[in-house]
Amino acid sequence: MHPGGYVPFEHVHVNQDEIFHVEQGEIRARVKGQTLFGKPGESLTAPRGVRHIAYNDRDEKLVCIVDYRPGLDHYTTMQCFAGLTLDGLVGRKGLVNIPKMLYMLKRANAESLPRPAFAPNFAFRLGMDFFYVFGTMLGWESLYKKYTRK
Repeated sequence: MHPGGYVPFEHVHVNQDEIFHVEQGEIRARVKGQTLFGKPGESLTAPRGVRHIAYNDRDEKLVCIVDYRPGLDHYTTMQCFAGLTLDGLVGRKGLVNIPKMLYMLKRANAESLPRPAFAPNFAFRLGMDFFYVFGTMLGWESLYKKYTRK
């Protein structure tokens, strides 16, 4: 993560712990409202179900290995997220296209579910259901196949 960089929004991993293993620089994370810092050789954990966000407040690049436990189907989730981003399917603020990402998560029957912290679980799942139907009608299946090769 470049100096001044951050994860674009506070989020929750519904079924996974997210562990940041710091290799270079210093990470600042807010986990369940508590500010944590990690230096090279240290690890920070955001437990499943807990809201969190990570920042690089330093002038040097932050390098972390990010581990998700259990791994579940995180690779598929990231294929969809990266595919949408690389194809420029992002909103005004540069964030991934949320309706399409919700479609992808539902289509994959994903267990690796990152959701914005501001969205209650029931609203997030309702959004997945709605955009799955909507996306099916609009032909978003082709994007899913492109990104996952399934």
